[in-house]
Amino acid sequence: GELLGCVSGELGLRKFVEARGHELIVTSDKDGEGCEMERHLPEAEVVISQPFWPFYLTRGRMEMAPRLRMALTAGIGSDHVDLQAAMERRVDVAEVTYCNSESVAEHVVMMILALVRNYIPSHDQVLRGGWNIADCVSRAYDVEGMHVGTVAAGRIGLSVLKRLQPFGCRLHYADRHRLPAEVEAKYGLTYHATAQEMVKVCDVVTINCPLHPETEHLFDAKLLATMKRGAYIVNTARGKICNRDDIAAALASGQLAGYAGDVWFPQPAPKDHPWRSMPNHGMTPHTSGTTLSAQARYAAGVREILEDLWDGRPIRTPYQIVTDGQLAGAGAHAYSKGNATDGSEEAAKFKAGK
Repeated sequence: GELLGCVSGELGLRKFVEARGHELIVTSDKDGEGCEMERHLPEAEVVISQPFWPFYLTRGRMEMAPRLRMALTAGIGSDHVDLQAAMERRVDVAEVTYCNSESVAEHVVMMILALVRNYIPSHDQVLRGGWNIADCVSRAYDVEGMHVGTVAAGRIGLSVLKRLQPFGCRLHYADRHRLPAEVEAKYGLTYHATAQEMVKVCDVVTINCPLHPETEHLFDAKLLATMKRGAYIVNTARGKICNRDDIAAALASGQLAGYAGDVWFPQPAPKDHPWRSMPNHGMTPHTSGTTLSAQARYAAGVREILEDLWDGRPIRTPYQIVTDGQLAGAGAHAYSKGNATDGSEEAAKFKAGK
């Protein structure tokens, strides 16, 4: 595979963009006041950002970009853009829907198994030269028979449930859009109208919904207290859907047996972020949706969107988040109006080595 999703890879866009008469500027200096990315905003017509190392396009930054036509996510999830400001300023927002859904679903199943089977401490036992079987298995269980639920059963959530069915899990989902009855029957799914209703019965909860004002800090101390003691959470959606300090406290108290994921807020996470050091976690950097396979797909999707923009063609509906000042396409289906970028300035702490 080719490493397209990095500064040197440039999403494979340079020859294409320059052949169309445009200038492509690629940088990783995107956090803090006066960063290189901010210095180019006055001339920018399109801002492309990955969700894995995002450029937080806040209202203030949009005001620096009077020529901005589009914010384009090279991946899935456009919460790093102030969608409310984009609607008001009629800046279109698009993302490459579907590009890495299967990649993330695979990652979720891997993390569920890693937590429930106590894989990470067992692996650490080997690295330390040990062979204490009792320590390895003292927190290890089978997923068979466990109640596993997803918050949102869209592209990723449903893919997770499909992968878990052969394990003999009892499967649940909560979503504002109920799945067809035949899908529920095929996979043995139990529907819950709200996440609050679902988490009470689950041994494992996987979070697969977008971040927007209605889901920000959904998993706080109040909701966590309603879960089964010793439950697990896997979050590959967005870090800010969970209250940072409440998750760490729930792990310390034993209310949660484990927490894993690859999403943080902000990103990159400051070195003093409590999720780096909390007990019984399986956190990684934001990698689930940027395998080499996924990079090829989202790079191709970015090029398609740019071609449509520059040729005056409508962008395909599933790629649309904000169009002509309104939520549209996937955005209308999954997001709500408002802004979820508050606090993103903390990402500059990582740049400063903190």
